[in-house]
Amino acid sequence: MTNHLKDIIESLIFVSLEPLSLDKIKSVLTEFSNKEIEEAINQLLESYSSNQRGIQIIQAAGGFLFATKPGHNIWIQRLLHGERKNKLSPSALETLSIIAYHQPITLAEISAIRGVDSTHSLRTLLQKRLVKIVGRKKAPGRPLIYRTTERFLAYFGLSSLKDLPTQEEIEKILVEENDIES
Repeated sequence: MTNHLKDIIESLIFVSLEPLSLDKIKSVLTEFSNKEIEEAINQLLESYSSNQRGIQIIQAAGGFLFATKPGHNIWIQRLLHGERKNKLSPSALETLSIIAYHQPITLAEISAIRGVDSTHSLRTLLQKRLVKIVGRKKAPGRPLIYRTTERFLAYFGLSSLKDLPTQEEIEKILVEENDIES
């Protein structure tokens, strides 16, 4: 029954348009115990991580989803003409990182940190559903407040915002890159 259950879970993850949470899997597979489901998921994850397939199952944005193996990115980018990862301009990426690290945040606060008007970048991020409006700040003018979305987590392969690199980690990476370039 475990192999059958693994096949079912694999199918559910495959057809899901968003990361499929463990709770959602359990709500669909009511005829199986929670323990059976968790064991099958662990076996499925182990199976995908230990074999030589071009795809893997990862945990991101609070659920499970299929992703390509990072080592194949060069060929995937050739196929997609760099569309997926290169759709965000440097200014949009800068705006997105400010939102990710300072959320909840207003447009005025984003623009102040960047030193330029961020309206266009923010509009792009809203259209791509990487950020969302979560309310209004209790301040003069009642400006809108922005946060990152679950789609942001999935796009960057993060399980939660806690997976973002810390300031110390970023500084270490930048120092290492400077050492390599020197």
